[in-house]
Amino acid sequence: MKRIDLWLSAIAIIVVQTIAPVSAQTTEGMTEAEIAAAFAKQKTRGLAIVPTTEPVAAPTAQVVIAELPVDEQVNINISFDFDSSALRPDQKPLLVALCNVMKTTDVQMFRIVGHTDSSGSDSYNESLSKLRAEEVKRHLETDCGIPAEKMEAVGVGARYPFDAANPRADVNRRVEFQALS
Repeated sequence: MKRIDLWLSAIAIIVVQTIAPVSAQTTEGMTEAEIAAAFAKQKTRGLAIVPTTEPVAAPTAQVVIAELPVDEQVNINISFDFDSSALRPDQKPLLVALCNVMKTTDVQMFRIVGHTDSSGSDSYNESLSKLRAEEVKRHLETDCGIPAEKMEAVGVGARYPFDAANPRADVNRRVEFQALS
């Protein structure tokens, strides 16, 4: 795709988002080449996906999660049962294309970001989203062979809804992948 086509696509996405909710990207709709291209774009972008830390004087460093534009996200629309972080067997095939890309790309560190809808308290959603990200990380390590040290699992609860107009929408419950380095 030419640069102008990408620019026009980005504008179309922004316009559509202001009019109607957009479906999350999934590996069902993304080829391995598209996933790899999204990771490459994230990696070169740098400013939104590189973790930042508090000043050196702070006793502990805290990773800051930045929201990526929808067209740069690698979202895997993994369905979890209500109030569960168990990765269902019927959802594992959705991770195959992603697994293949993670094995072949030159990305050294991936962040797995778990999201929830707005049902439940903030603290509960933070915990649940973290457990879901950890479960996907465990699967990628044990069933796919991705080294654990190449992955970081974080949960952001309902802070970054995919469909902000409907914070309880199913599409907000997702797992996003970011290329850090």
